[in-house]
Amino acid sequence: MDTQTPAHAAPSLAPRALYEEVAELLRQRIFRRELEPGSWVDELKIAEEYGISRTPLREALKVLAAEGLVTMKVRRGAYVTEVSEKDLRDVYHLLSLLESDAGGEVAAHGSDAAIAELAALHDELEAAHHERDRFFAVNERFHLRLLELADNRWRLQMVSDLRKVMKLNRHHSLFKAGRIEESLAEHRAILAALRARDPALTVQRMKEHFASGLEAAT
Repeated sequence: MDTQTPAHAAPSLAPRALYEEVAELLRQRIFRRELEPGSWVDELKIAEEYGISRTPLREALKVLAAEGLVTMKVRRGAYVTEVSEKDLRDVYHLLSLLESDAGGEVAAHGSDAAIAELAALHDELEAAHHERDRFFAVNERFHLRLLELADNRWRLQMVSDLRKVMKLNRHHSLFKAGRIEESLAEHRAILAALRARDPALTVQRMKEHFASGLEAAT
């Protein structure tokens, strides 16, 4: 019996590279603010903590620098990015354009099942009203799922990267008094526009949502 792997067999997937795992660990520490904006990344300490050499750590830092989460300074090392008010305004401006465009696409061309899926996510958002961390997570799932349903992978990639930068300032946005309630009301308006299959209204409601978010974040 021939036990060789058939020529047409699919190749096995390579395990996740070590530097990618390290990048994700550091990314989450940044989002949890264990590594504060403006703080120096102590490469030696982190390498010892994770039991790795500095080579995969430096590759991980390059990934985070490409995402805008880390800033590399010549002869000084890596620092967690500090987001200025101009940075935030620029990020929110682009997110507003990209996500409102995606909303219009889903309103015009999304299936009934797609709208129902977004409605179910909105119900989860309503249920998470009094749990801030859960609210953040479900809110992000709603927005990213809307982008996935709009089916433009380049737009999705751009928004995913921009949202990572936006998270650097999340401590100061939805945590503001009354912002979660406002955000929920805005989401209800977006969902109503989607259900009405009104692309122009969906675009308008999404832009209003980001305008309010920016006001709360700055």
